[in-house]
Amino acid sequence: MRPVDAPIVTAAEMRAAEAACFAGGASQTALMEAAARAIAREAARFAMGRPITVLAGAGNNGGDAFGAARFLAEQGFDVVVAALGQAGGGAAAMRSRWSGATVALHEAPVRPLVVDGLFGIGLSRAITGAPAAAIERLRAGADFVLAIDIASGLDADSGEARGIVLRADATLALGAVKRGHFQGAGIGASGALLLDTLGLSVDSPVRMLARPRLAAPGAADHKYTRGLVGVVAGTMPGAARLAAGAAARGGAGYVVLAGEDAGVPFDAVVQRAAIDPERAAAVLVGPGLGRGDMACTLCEEWLSSDLTLVLDGDALSLIDADSLRLRTAPTVLTPHAGEFARLFGEPSGDRIAAALDAAQRSGAVVVLKGATTIVASSSGEARVHRPSSWLSTAGTGDVLAGLVAARLAVTKAPFRAACEAVWLHARAAALAGPALVADDLAMHIPIAIAECL
Repeated sequence: MRPVDAPIVTAAEMRAAEAACFAGGASQTALMEAAARAIAREAARFAMGRPITVLAGAGNNGGDAFGAARFLAEQGFDVVVAALGQAGGGAAAMRSRWSGATVALHEAPVRPLVVDGLFGIGLSRAITGAPAAAIERLRAGADFVLAIDIASGLDADSGEARGIVLRADATLALGAVKRGHFQGAGIGASGALLLDTLGLSVDSPVRMLARPRLAAPGAADHKYTRGLVGVVAGTMPGAARLAAGAAARGGAGYVVLAGEDAGVPFDAVVQRAAIDPERAAAVLVGPGLGRGDMACTLCEEWLSSDLTLVLDGDALSLIDADSLRLRTAPTVLTPHAGEFARLFGEPSGDRIAAALDAAQRSGAVVVLKGATTIVASSSGEARVHRPSSWLSTAGTGDVLAGLVAARLAVTKAPFRAACEAVWLHARAAALAGPALVADDLAMHIPIAIAECL
């Protein structure tokens, strides 16, 4: 099945969940049999009757692979297992139950479907030499690769490539999805992500982002009860206008655009005025602000206020992490990788861990944008989402910042608001389709909201 709102775990957390399962009386062999059945089910779906090569390493992934080969053969599939190394423990027991054809990895036949059970979450070294050559040959010739738990060559926590990676067209995560599926090389090498929990009880404060449930305005609501958003414009007001338009479409009752005017017509629902601190539910500072003396002054003024802030774009280049920590009012940061590195340092490997650390250090909710977007809170919660790659175009970050401000004005809950905004932003992109521009994205926000009511 496709995972929804699923916990995302580290390799250590996965091992702890398995250990708890065994402590409760389950056997390793029984768990591997369950995994093998799940793998065989998915492999049969992708094979469509065609021959299959199953790659089996010496560890638990290899044991799962041998079991899957057995179940596939029992269904009548033409299966060959290509083995690497000598299996031990539970994997050896699974191998002993396989009576079909087995060859060495370097002799593995190239077949339409390859099931990758070579290396799992325990991989600690780079794949080089003969195994790397075999992987390269098999990937080049196969029509489809199904990875067991994680593609061979990926670090399960960071998603970094350890030598060559056997890029998968689909990955069946076992027990829980792993952080490495959403980071580094894992983003492009995991393919379609599937999940079978195997009945394991796994929980984590880090989860996949789920579609939010939004409430329509009540009969007694008016523009101020729905929340006033202030957007501070600067030397490039086009960015601020994109953000303001997104805020207006994102659920805010009233949007005020304050700052310089380049003469571009306003959206009909956005008003030019000074931001009234008594009425503003959230203020967005940063899109198109500039980095001159006036911009620095504006940032200092808003940072020293007791208003709820969303900081994006240029504002993130004019502040430091220490000044954020001094704030007592709610704050949401929406940095891309470069802005994040300037504020908190270059993330090393695990971006999820880096975002959580940044949230803890700053006391803010951090929305780390990228091929995978991470929403992290100072309480240790995080939500992870892989949006459309078509969002990698100018102005879409301004739209997201406006959406965050709108949802913050409505919910008054920073982490929840950021999660809602990230989901709506990604969904609007999917609705807008390929080759979108930022204006297209904003126009599809109301449709995305309608799907959440």
